[in-house]
Amino acid sequence: MLGTVTDEDLVAKALKGSNSAWTKLVKRYEKRVYNYALRMVGHPDDAFDLMQEVFVGVHRNLAGFRGDGAFPAWLFRIANFRCTDYLRRRRQTEEYDDQRAFANGAQGPEEQAFTTHTNEQIAGALAKLPNDQRQVVELKFFQHFTFEDIAGQLGISPNTAKTRLYSALKKLKQHEELRDAL
Repeated sequence: MLGTVTDEDLVAKALKGSNSAWTKLVKRYEKRVYNYALRMVGHPDDAFDLMQEVFVGVHRNLAGFRGDGAFPAWLFRIANFRCTDYLRRRRQTEEYDDQRAFANGAQGPEEQAFTTHTNEQIAGALAKLPNDQRQVVELKFFQHFTFEDIAGQLGISPNTAKTRLYSALKKLKQHEELRDAL
């Protein structure tokens, strides 16, 4: 069979013990999951740890994927739960250290400075949103899910997802620093 192997094919092969199918599945989604976690928690090391936790959880529960919906929706529902749990624990244990947010990556100095500054502004504006609104913004704009997919992942109605998105956008428009960054 020529063409792209579907997620469902990879899941089926991984369930039969294929390490290569599992690796392909992880490679297909690791950047998206990492970026999701980064925007949700605001720190690269924590986002990397969360990404690993998500994939460990997905691997353990892969047999639980029924195939009713798309694999990415199921994956990001798990990622959402992990990030929400992390944020809840962090809020309970300590105040977030802004100095840790967005440590420098492996880019050139000018690109690194621009990217870091822009990411800090976006993360700062998103961090001011309530968690339920931030989740919808992340899933809609950064993960490109439909309102129906978002509703299914968060256990809300599509209209509630839309309301949360529009409320979040209204709040984000008030952040002058975000307008300047984009």
